[in-house]
Formats: sequence, structure tokens, C-alpha cells
Amino acid sequence: MYGKQIYFANQDQFDMVSDADHLGLDAKIMALAAKVQSLQRSCRYMETELKELTSVLTTPEMQEIQELKEECAGYTERPKNIKAATNHVTPEEKEQVYREKQKYCKEWRKRKRLATELCDAILEGYPKSKKQFFEEVGIETDEDYNVTLADP
Repeated sequence: MYGKQIYFANQDQFDMVSDADHLGLDAKIMALAAKVQSLQRSCRYMETELKELTSVLTTPEMQEIQELKEECAGYTERPKNIKAATNHVTPEEKEQVYREKQKYCKEWRKRKRLATELCDAILEGYPKSKKQFFEEVGIETDEDYNVTLADP
């Protein structure tokens, strides 16, 4: 056979099996095969059940989702309450507030300019630096607190 050698076990060394024993072994094989199939089916069923259980959310996760839903409901309720409110600012009130803001900002700039001119006049004959003068007198500037005035 194509240059290959085939080896067989010597069958003479084995006992002869009767037909009854042969049939008994076949029945045993069939019973074990049926048992294997049954176990495989139950294993597949248990695997699918395990997959279902692992894909389901845990109790803490479900509680967190419920809390988030309640929080979201609160966020959707707030705009509804704002829209339903009857105490809206009228355009006249808005304009008045805007004018007052401009007035106060203008006054702020004016006073700041006057204060800097006064400090500059004092500093002309002062021997120390501007920063040291402000510390000695106790002057706090807008820059110390990072305050900027909005453009009009």
C-alpha cells in the first residue's frame, strides 16, 4: 500500500468474546451514550441559564438606575416649573437693571481713575515702590483680587 507498513495487534492473545457478552457491552454503551446526551442537554441548559443570570443587572445596579431615573425626572420637572412660573422679568425691568449696571460700572471706573491719579501723585515723591506704598497704607486693588470690569 503505497510503501507504507501497517501493524496489527496479534488477536490470538485476546480471549474470545461471546455474542451475549458482546450484546451486553453494546447495551451498556447505548445506556452510557444516552446518559452522556442527557448530561450534555442539562449542561447546555445550565449554561444558557448562567448566561441569562449574568446578563441580568444586579440589585445595586438596578437601585442606581432607579436613582438616576428619579434624578432625571427631577431635571425634566425643573424646566417645566420655570416655564410655568408667572413671575417672569419684564423687558422694562431687564432694561432698568442693565442701565443701573452701566451706571455703577461707570462710577466704579471713575472712582478707580481718581484713586490711581491720587496714588500716582503721592508716589512721585515717595521713596519706596508702589507695591510697598499700597501695603503700608492698606490699599487693596482690583488686581489683588482678580476683579475685572465688564466692557459696556
